Amino acid sequence: MVEAYCMKCKEKREMKDAEKVTMKNGRPATKGTCPVCGTKMFKIGA
Repeated sequence: MVEAYCMKCKEKREMKDAEKVTMKNGRPATKGTCPVCGTKMFKIGA
């Protein structure tokens, strides 16, 4: 699983339902949700 920072919980957590996406500029990223509060999470990079 991918670890990212949750802006609502203010700590790093593992993403739930993580999926790889490509941003408009072509860079890879990962988006998912926080397993605790349900907030959307986003991490830039492979």
